[in-house]
Amino acid sequence: MDQARLKSHKWANGLQSALLVATLAALLGLLAWIVGDGPLAVFALALVTGLYFANPAASPRLVTLLYPGRLLHPAEAPRQFALLAELARRAGLPRVPRLYYIPSRVMNAFATGGRDDALIAVSDGLLRRLDLREQAGVLAHEVSHVANGDLAVMAFADMVSRIAGAFGLFGQILFLVSLPTALVTGADMPWLALLILLAAPTVSALVQLALSRNREYEADLAAAELTGDPAGLAAALDKLERYQGRYWEQILMPGRGVPEPSLLRTHPDTQDRIARLLALVPARRSPLALSGDARPGAYASPPLHPRWRPPGLWY
Repeated sequence: MDQARLKSHKWANGLQSALLVATLAALLGLLAWIVGDGPLAVFALALVTGLYFANPAASPRLVTLLYPGRLLHPAEAPRQFALLAELARRAGLPRVPRLYYIPSRVMNAFATGGRDDALIAVSDGLLRRLDLREQAGVLAHEVSHVANGDLAVMAFADMVSRIAGAFGLFGQILFLVSLPTALVTGADMPWLALLILLAAPTVSALVQLALSRNREYEADLAAAELTGDPAGLAAALDKLERYQGRYWEQILMPGRGVPEPSLLRTHPDTQDRIARLLALVPARRSPLALSGDARPGAYASPPLHPRWRPPGLWY
């Protein structure tokens, strides 16, 4: 793997993440200062610091409640469990993440929890349409999120963004209440402070989205380092893009959809992610060994077949 390019990407991504987190903290401190002067600003910054060090990632139990499915047993997906165990070893995780099966045709995968208690959820559609090499890339991406602490960082960013939004809303209400008095008495209104309060929720949301895109880039690079096969994850991303209907929309409904602005995306552009990954080949680290049938759909013994039950797919 191109180690110079990899280190350059890692350094840039780390610096961007630090700046984005600092921007969120500074925005919250500024809002607190506008609403309640210095003491409230000091309290807000102390609160942010405490949240950063004490903020846990989302509990795996919460995910199992929000996404109906079940935990997989190693006998049902032996190759996936073997891959996950090797990826966890390479990433230095103290425990192998659990594998959670979501009986949905939508191709999806995500991770939750911390390094000591992580859960990686995979959908039936993803397991059936990706071959084992592509699945290894996706699993490595999610393991990288766990190993890098991205889940806790994004939970922290979401919490700070919500607090900043609450401060902004509170400040706007105060200004609306005091506006009639200011109009009657002729007192000056702090228009700059009002503008900051109005823009704060939008700015915090954009910073949070930028941080999410940055962590996705970092997870891609870490996954390529774990598997030694950047092209495997690139192939998986390309297939995810194609199977999610965008190509069919371009053919059958050209010009119908409005392209989503890059600033409003939680994930970077897929083609950009693929280009970054392909720039890292050839691999330096020994790729993961893929034993047995690696074709799409050959993932379980006995195979899992989600059955239709209202209001959706079940198992």
